Amino acid sequence: MTDARRLGAAEATFIAAVRADDTARFALLTERHRRELQVHCYRMLANYEDAQDMTQETFLRAWNKRESFKGHAALRTWLYRIATNACLDFLRKRDDRAPVPSELPDPDSEVLYLQPYPDRMLPEDPQESVVARETIELAFIVAVQHLPPRQRAVFILRDVLGWPASTAAEALELTVASVTSALQRARVTMREQLPDRRLNWRSPAIHELSNDERGVVKSYIEAHERNDLDRLMSLLRDDLRFAMLPDPGTVTTTAKDAVNGWLSGGLFQRGHDDWRGITTTVNRMPAAVLYLRNPDDAEYRLFAIAVLHIVDGKIAELTGFDAADKPWLDLPPTL
Repeated sequence: MTDARRLGAAEATFIAAVRADDTARFALLTERHRRELQVHCYRMLANYEDAQDMTQETFLRAWNKRESFKGHAALRTWLYRIATNACLDFLRKRDDRAPVPSELPDPDSEVLYLQPYPDRMLPEDPQESVVARETIELAFIVAVQHLPPRQRAVFILRDVLGWPASTAAEALELTVASVTSALQRARVTMREQLPDRRLNWRSPAIHELSNDERGVVKSYIEAHERNDLDRLMSLLRDDLRFAMLPDPGTVTTTAKDAVNGWLSGGLFQRGHDDWRGITTTVNRMPAAVLYLRNPDDAEYRLFAIAVLHIVDGKIAELTGFDAADKPWLDLPPTL
């Protein structure tokens, strides 16, 4: 048995709570890790609702396995190990939601189960927030989905959380050599998926939106409100990456073709020409929340959220989501 006097305070308290069958103390000690565990599950799964479910599954498994915790690892590490394996079990079953996670999908395929992550649910711990900035952006989350599940887990544990190879190997029941090999393959894929992004995920990153980003979002909203197609077109890079999820069809397109496509789809035509918008952030990225008022309606109703990746004052990537069915974003339903 591990000597409780040599344990950290959290670990010793946890073992004492287990021995006393103290459910309240158990909940208190594990609940403080909920936000970071949920972000971890989101990186694994790319879906906010699934990440919530797997976080809850983590706590359930932790309770069922509570007697197995001896303090050989930190309580936080033990919970991450349970969460990672819960996600891997989930991914083995998620074979009906394209792209198939057990295989490498086409590099240009979209992740149809992708959901935005509300910034208010990100960890409050400053160190975890530094890590979260770029590893919560949509492009990173999508790129990770192009890794096979176990390779994905290795990459997140090693390059995002900074775990030693031996700790990751123990968590995944692999050899250190297997972890090292999987990490090397994962890094190659991530470089292919994110050729223009910084790949040192553990170094400090910017927390707040820049004035440049805020200005672009404001202009994007104003272009909608004024039905100003020329201004909207001027905000888009000519190699724009565009997706409206869960509809298939992520495309790289010119600004002109993008606007023409929106027009042909009915955008800015009668019934879709009275817009209002507000600025927000999700996934630590700038976003425009768009509200539409129908001719016979007195209120502007929540329509969509456009998550923007802005490079040098232009929108390089635009990922749109139907906002009305995502209550966790905590957006006002009407304006």
